[in-house]
Formats: sequence, C-alpha cells, structure tokens
Amino acid sequence: MKAFGVLLRRELALAWGKGGGPLLALTFYACVVVLLPMAAGRAPERLAAIAPGIAWLALALAALLSLERLFERDYEDGALDLLALGPAPLEAVAVAKCLAQWLATGAPLALAAPVAALMLGAELKVVPLLVLCALAGGLAFAFLGGLGAALALGSKRGGLLVAVIVLPLFAPPVIFGAGALDSYTAGLPWTGGLMLMLAYCVGAVALSPLAMGAACRNALD
Repeated sequence: MKAFGVLLRRELALAWGKGGGPLLALTFYACVVVLLPMAAGRAPERLAAIAPGIAWLALALAALLSLERLFERDYEDGALDLLALGPAPLEAVAVAKCLAQWLATGAPLALAAPVAALMLGAELKVVPLLVLCALAGGLAFAFLGGLGAALALGSKRGGLLVAVIVLPLFAPPVIFGAGALDSYTAGLPWTGGLMLMLAYCVGAVALSPLAMGAACRNALD
C-alpha cells in the first residue's frame, strides 16, 4: 500500500509538472464545445436538446489528449523497467497511472461539463446527474485510455493507434450517459442507462489493469 501511494504521488507530479495538468484538456474541451454548436445551428431549442450529448462528446475527445505519453515516457527513459522490478506489480503501476490521469484531467473536465452544458442551454436540474456521469465516465476513459496506451507501447505513430483502439471502447459510456441525461431531461425513466454506464465503468476499472500489465510486460520483453 505504501508503494502504491508513492507511485500515485509520482504520477500526479508527472501529470501536473510535465503534462501541464488539466489546462490543455480544458482548453481543447472549451474549443470543442464552442465549435460544435456552430455546425448544429444557433437555435436555442436545438442547442438545449443536444447540450448533454455535446458535453459528453467533448469530454471523450478531450480525454484522448494525454494518453499517448501515459506509458511511453517511462518506456523511453527506462523508468518502466525499474518499475517492473519494484515491489509493486505492473498492474498496480497501471492503476496508479490511470488514477493520476483521472485526477489531473478527468475530474477537472467533469467539473467543467455542467458549465458547458448550461452555456448551451441545458436545464439546471440536469447538473447533478451530469457531474456524476462525467466523473464515472471520465474514470472509465482514463482506464480504457491506459489500456490503449499500453497496447500501443513502443509502436510508431502511437497516438493514432491509441485513438483507433480506445474510441470504440469510449462509445458505450457516451451512449449510456447521454441517453440517461436525455431521458432525465424529458421526464422518462433514466436509471437503466445510468446503471449500464456505471457497470461498464466498474468493469473497465476492474479488468483494464490486468491487460495493461500484460501489455507492458510484452513490450519490455
């Protein structure tokens, strides 16, 4: 447990020190939120109807920004070899990296999501559910993105490969989360979509570290 705490502090320091923290992701998020309504039209009714979906889509795209370097930086400078020889297994290293990614990028984006939705005309009552969905979805994005980064480790054009791997995996939480928000806004049953999204997120958090550890060992061999 002590080793995991040290790993988590290290990854948070790297995420904020060299990765810039949430600033780049938040800037990209703001750009997406501003540009997408220009394509959809400026009618307030139309923007209010698609506001939750836009917030979710922008969240998923912004989560992709810093995934390429999640494992690649340690792989290139040899730190990943040292971590593999350390007391914590590579699965624990993967969990620490993904949690740090979520704390440094995913959580700030989740807090920005309701602001973006309200700017687009969403109703105030949807804010608590949107924050919950964005926090859970952001956690799933971090772990699924870590899986893509581990699978692309050591390959050329890793950023493109990461996007190809993880974008299909990002689709279920976006669909379930946006569906729950739309149903809630319309006064329809919405708990089913929320439960499906939370179940998917739990599965991603539970299973992704196993695959990440195996992918890192394969890249180091």
